[in-house]
Amino acid sequence: MTVKLAQDTLSALPPQVAVPAYDRSALTPGILHIGVGNFHRAHQAVYLDRLFDLGHDHDWAVIGAGILPGDAAMRHRLKAQDCLTTVIELAPDGLGARVCGAMIDFTDTDAGAIVSALCRPEIRIVSLTITEGGYFVDAKTGGFDTDNPQIRGDIENADDPRTVFGILVAGLKRRKDAGLAPFTLMSCDNLPENGDVTRNAVVGLATAIDPEFGDWIARNVAFPNGMVDCITPATSDRERAMVCDTFGIADAAPVTCEPFRQWVLEDHFPAGRPALERVGVEFVDDVAPYELMKLRILNGGHGAIAYPAALLGLTYAHEAMAHPLIGAYLEKLELEEIIPTVPPIDGVDFNGYLSAVVERFSNPAVRDTVSRLCLDGSNRQPKFILPAIRERIEKGLPVEGLALEVALWARFCAGTDDEGREIVVEDENAEMLKQRAIAARSDPSAFLEMESVFGGLHESGAFRSAFADALQRIWAHGTGAVLRDYIQR
Repeated sequence: MTVKLAQDTLSALPPQVAVPAYDRSALTPGILHIGVGNFHRAHQAVYLDRLFDLGHDHDWAVIGAGILPGDAAMRHRLKAQDCLTTVIELAPDGLGARVCGAMIDFTDTDAGAIVSALCRPEIRIVSLTITEGGYFVDAKTGGFDTDNPQIRGDIENADDPRTVFGILVAGLKRRKDAGLAPFTLMSCDNLPENGDVTRNAVVGLATAIDPEFGDWIARNVAFPNGMVDCITPATSDRERAMVCDTFGIADAAPVTCEPFRQWVLEDHFPAGRPALERVGVEFVDDVAPYELMKLRILNGGHGAIAYPAALLGLTYAHEAMAHPLIGAYLEKLELEEIIPTVPPIDGVDFNGYLSAVVERFSNPAVRDTVSRLCLDGSNRQPKFILPAIRERIEKGLPVEGLALEVALWARFCAGTDDEGREIVVEDENAEMLKQRAIAARSDPSAFLEMESVFGGLHESGAFRSAFADALQRIWAHGTGAVLRDYIQR
């Protein structure tokens, strides 16, 4: 029998499905979360759900929000099932299911509704998962891009914002005018110093609108940095069918994820916070070392396996890890070029962390797709790969393996794999990337001169030479031969 997921059907679910042990009707909101995708529901929401199960902090439930068409679709699905989500943990030895009840509402997706929700006095934290590319970072300066057309629109029409940051600025302004304390802004995206990046965006936009108000935000609003981690594949009809067939739940928006989670946060919440340390969140004075470890070793590692796997026609991450050339390339690249750029952390063994990453990537139950790992390279490469290249160049260290990773990305962006089969490049800059990648077959500099991606990195002779050599050999001899040559050196 299949049960449609809803609050009043929880008691009818199979006994192996964990359901909220708390009274959801007694929850009150404390967090507004913008960007209710799979990652938020597999990560932050699960931590809160577990905390509520312990009987603590029932005044910190989540209200969802978002401004994109996908947010409207998610709102429709979740509101129809009382904002509940089935979270399936994909352990190698079996599946585990829990129904997460931490979210209790989802605002309308127009800016006015979200601004009104931001002004509710009980909202003390606003959290974000708006993707790495959603922060309007200028690739050349690393600062906030006030020249972006969307941002210019919000500067010129501050009373009718169209971006997340315009909405946040409007919400903070209305709270200030009403005499309410500001909320804390907490990014949960995979960005180096994500709190600082969020601060730059909010303060930068506010200052462009009203310098005095921008200064007030800089002095009064907290932006804690955080590191988040949980591999969370996209949901398709396959996942919905699996939840239905395995657990008898009809869920329009289930989430599947690995059983591993990590969350490290700076403890800077002037308006208060839930006691998340009770459920495994690590609160530290400085999250930067943990963040850098994860972004370079894990996220950089994803890039290292994604593009050669796509060029070799593989479908899943675990298949990539089982491929002897890709697995060996990842290990050599990590040990020789990536891990040496990560500052030491007391009590953390980077080789052990890498071993855990390899085990996680290799988990066949997750079935994380190579296509997902290849998504949005023009935003991910500048955050996960290029900083390590810059650091090694500044220190006069070789970048052969990292340049090969960038060359594999460039070859991927040309739109065909090694057998000539079409590759769909899913990236907001896909057309530009494809044009540049095709031109780079005869002139490698054509790819590196994209300043919106590489900034001034193309000016490095060492990187330019290593990239050109790798790309030309990939076109001439194929991905496998070039990986084999690199591994044997």
